[in-house]
Amino acid sequence: VDEQGSGQTLAALLKGGRDLSWGAARKLCERGKVVVNGQVETNGARRMVEGDRIAVHLEAPRIRRGALPRDRIVHVDREVVVVSKPAHLLSVPFDAQDKDTLIDLTTAALAQMEGGKKRNRAPLGAVQRLDKTTTGLLVFPRTLEAKRALQAQFRVHSVERSYWAIAHGRVTDATYETWLIRDRGDGLRGSHGKFRRSRAEPPADARRSVTHVRLVEDLGKASLVECRLETGRQHQIRIHLSEAGHALVGEGVYIRDHKGDRIPANRPLLHARTLGFNHPRTGAPMRFEEEPPEDFMTMLATLRRGESPP
Repeated sequence: VDEQGSGQTLAALLKGGRDLSWGAARKLCERGKVVVNGQVETNGARRMVEGDRIAVHLEAPRIRRGALPRDRIVHVDREVVVVSKPAHLLSVPFDAQDKDTLIDLTTAALAQMEGGKKRNRAPLGAVQRLDKTTTGLLVFPRTLEAKRALQAQFRVHSVERSYWAIAHGRVTDATYETWLIRDRGDGLRGSHGKFRRSRAEPPADARRSVTHVRLVEDLGKASLVECRLETGRQHQIRIHLSEAGHALVGEGVYIRDHKGDRIPANRPLLHARTLGFNHPRTGAPMRFEEEPPEDFMTMLATLRRGESPP
């Protein structure tokens, strides 16, 4: 790494040096194909310094992640486990090829914590998902009864879910209520009637989607916002903010209509900061908060100084 590359992330240097997409550069790291100063480095967000030596070994075996680190287990009891999801990790498998997802790593971590005793438990259930690139809090039920109870709370929208995001432009407080559809007319998910105006009723598979947005801090050319979900559709926050003219910093999909300069980041800067629900067995209110990870806070500090990220 030379003086010009110092301060850039490992993924950024791989992207530029090998003419890769962001996703391909991150996957090289995640799969154990990249060595920095003689050690395998799986964190594509690591900042490089002048003199670091980077090598790529495509023939290296893929790393299996094993178990979720214990410091990412936020809460655990007999009915639920609340975890902190890192970026670039699927919450649950989408098909049989998906291994080492968050639910897999959490299952392995619980087995380690409990001495490998299964105690006739059902597999962890899935009642919510976070996008692969999104970080933050997520709950898995540990029993079928807990799963049913949590599903009922999600169904009536009583679960508290708020996110922090860094979005382009100056965002104002607003509530976005639209009907999300799989194809808005250009192959992307979006709100019915936003991309192509239509007087027709939303199609049968459209899903009502509500996001409440509050400005937390004006950062000049960007904004730190809190997004509170009333519903939880796939990519809901990213779509609603993009359609309002405020695509997330780091957004790579819902960005086609963005006007002006883009602020570069390795992922859409979205973090599930608050999670609250009633305990599925006792009914006691439970509420958890977690501050955003390093890459999010680094970007926030950079924008507060009025600087441009590298």
